[in-house]
Amino acid sequence: MQVRRLADYIFITLKGMAMGAADVVPGVSGGTIAFISGIYEELISSINNINLSLIGILRKEGIKAAWTKVNGNFLVALFLGIFISVLSLAKFLSWLLENEPILLWSFFFGLVLASIFFVGKEISKWTLGTALILIFGAALAYFITELPASENIDSLPYLFVSGALAVCAMILPGISGAFILVLLGSYKTILDAVHERDIKIILVVGLGAIFGLLSFARLLKWMFNHHKNLTLALLTGFILGSLNKIWPWKKVLETKTFGDKTIVVDDINVWPSSFDGDNQLIPAIILAIIGFSLIFILERLASKK
Repeated sequence: MQVRRLADYIFITLKGMAMGAADVVPGVSGGTIAFISGIYEELISSINNINLSLIGILRKEGIKAAWTKVNGNFLVALFLGIFISVLSLAKFLSWLLENEPILLWSFFFGLVLASIFFVGKEISKWTLGTALILIFGAALAYFITELPASENIDSLPYLFVSGALAVCAMILPGISGAFILVLLGSYKTILDAVHERDIKIILVVGLGAIFGLLSFARLLKWMFNHHKNLTLALLTGFILGSLNKIWPWKKVLETKTFGDKTIVVDDINVWPSSFDGDNQLIPAIILAIIGFSLIFILERLASKK
């Protein structure tokens, strides 16, 4: 485990807040934020270390050794940031999503577009295989963003699976966990359960999320260890394909209201010139450039460190 100062953990918490904010918006993945902020592989490795062997370490070497094994300080700082963000920034982002969607999506579009270059340049050797995997990842992510939303489903086994799949998407760059819940038809049920403090549903979804997180982290860790270039190509493709979902100018075809929240379930991308209403082109371009530049500023800060 790395030796870190308090300031380092504050920065990790801030990165967690950015991940939490991204995960709240259907269309943007917290995994993308984790990757561009330089903590993705450490996050996957730390989660992967949470397994049955911890019990043996706990019994033989004590709590401190087990805590070190799972990189506990890092995980607590990161998930604290995610938790703070979901409770605070989420409301502000929801307001922006409802009142200034073009400007919000433009910022995220620039951010995600730059992250394609950022993740792609980590591929040390390009081959026909990496190129094909990238194309496959892009096509799969694009296909997912085009799927119609399902009707609301509230059976407990289905919600367990929904929690597992959504958390996998949340740590996978390019695909949004919130969007997966909309596709699966579980979004309203889970949102209502949170508002109404339905402990049974929250517990089932939470257990599904823990199961998905621990099992999926193992797969990602294995992929990074044995096929790093192919894995990076796949993740780059996922991010590329997800751009379809976060294009700022859309024509809404169908919406659904979940309590006090309205979610777009069907829309098509249009050019700014064909947008019905004020396309806010100049501020949108400025925000996209800011989002794009932010990635390279973060990268430079990370490389200096």
